[in-house]
Amino acid sequence: MSDYQVLEMGGLDQWRSHYGGFRPQSSRDGRRVVDHDLEMTYIGMTANSFEPGEQAGYWHTHTRVEELYVFLDGFGQMGLNDVVVDVGPGTVVRVGPGVWRTWRAMPDTPEQLRWLCIRAGGYELPHLPDDSTRDEERPAPWTD
Repeated sequence: MSDYQVLEMGGLDQWRSHYGGFRPQSSRDGRRVVDHDLEMTYIGMTANSFEPGEQAGYWHTHTRVEELYVFLDGFGQMGLNDVVVDVGPGTVVRVGPGVWRTWRAMPDTPEQLRWLCIRAGGYELPHLPDDSTRDEERPAPWTD
């Protein structure tokens, strides 16, 4: 058996219908904790969707975890310590340990704010992957 899994999360327009969270009191519509659906060890990820005007309603920080927010659709803002940053499709925000963060969808945006939050901890990654092996002679698995 190979060490991979496939999860079909549906298109961006289907993310709002998922209900999830890390614990019952923080679960909500529009959140899928992907690392609860897949056997992930070194990274974590949530797929998120806010309706226009919706906001997290809390601030949080981590002592060891680094997060990467990848915004895919809609428009919003992130509070990062004492700074407010506008976010939209194509915005990527890295948030290190010790930084307080919160976020919201803009009230006047016509679409939902949708983003991935990728979490990692553990050890520092090398600038270039030093554990990979390439095989340029291996043929592609598909035929056209």
